[in-house]
Amino acid sequence: MTQQYALPLVDISNIGSDSFEERLQVARDLDKACVEAGFLYIKSAQFDTDIFRRLVDTAKHYFAADIDTKMRSYIGYSENHSGYVPIGEEQFGGGGYDLKEAFDVNYDYPLAEGRRPLLGPNLWPDMPGFREDVLAYYQHIKAIGHQLFRAFALALGLEETHFDAHLQHPPSQLRLIHYPFDPDAKDRPGIGAHTDYECFTLLFATAPGLQVINKQGKWADVPLIENMMIMNISDMMEIMSNGRYVATKHRVKKVKEERYSFPLFFSCDYDHVITPMVKGEAPKYPPLKGGEHLYNQTAQTFAYLKRKIANGELALHNAVPLDSFGLHEAQAKA
Repeated sequence: MTQQYALPLVDISNIGSDSFEERLQVARDLDKACVEAGFLYIKSAQFDTDIFRRLVDTAKHYFAADIDTKMRSYIGYSENHSGYVPIGEEQFGGGGYDLKEAFDVNYDYPLAEGRRPLLGPNLWPDMPGFREDVLAYYQHIKAIGHQLFRAFALALGLEETHFDAHLQHPPSQLRLIHYPFDPDAKDRPGIGAHTDYECFTLLFATAPGLQVINKQGKWADVPLIENMMIMNISDMMEIMSNGRYVATKHRVKKVKEERYSFPLFFSCDYDHVITPMVKGEAPKYPPLKGGEHLYNQTAQTFAYLKRKIANGELALHNAVPLDSFGLHEAQAKA
């Protein structure tokens, strides 16, 4: 029987307080939780449950459409890796894939100059209210995430506003993920297991199913707690903290119920170079081009990008294997 993982819990309600001491205490609590575990619960008086509810209703309406309707917004048609992701589009090692479909949303702006992969206008479906409800959630959680960047700056001994200049046009992605009801659901080892590529992730989900590798190297269930989000450390924050925080491998187990999941992956600007920033410590990681890393990892899993690589339309530079970061089973047991 899979054990449950007791995640740390951090109340970030004072993250935007006028009191520096209150903001600093949030940063200290965040730092402690991130050192203890790569995953944690966060609660906040800022969370707008009405915006959350509207997003769930919108996702249910959208994914209930027929496949031809959804494929009109296929992600392969987009300029910035946004749109509908059909079942099987994301392929892991050996060609395996999870039973899920998704709709991906990126930072939505025209970007007349300085074109970069993952940045540009989103591809939106022709569904009344979809764009408005999804962007309301995106902007709401983005604002909280940018406050968390300030807390991380304090936790790492930096100026509180250190990240502000690097959050002008980040390729931070929101995913609307639908796991259909599957009465024959069965887990297969390794399928879906990964670390996130960016700095950190804020997750809202409607049903259990998330599993993480605990300190004993075992897969453990992460229970849902009402009115709380789940946060996890990702590859780039592992680098910036010089290994103080470790990205944790996670997956979604096969649960026999319909599930909706809404992770927002926070990154810095595409051209920002990610380096260890802990004062007085020798760097344990080489510098990494943030946007390039994100695009490389994405291109190693999405079928339409793999096809572009195969036919010579796309070439990756400085790509690292998908499992290059985080705590792995063998390390956890050591």
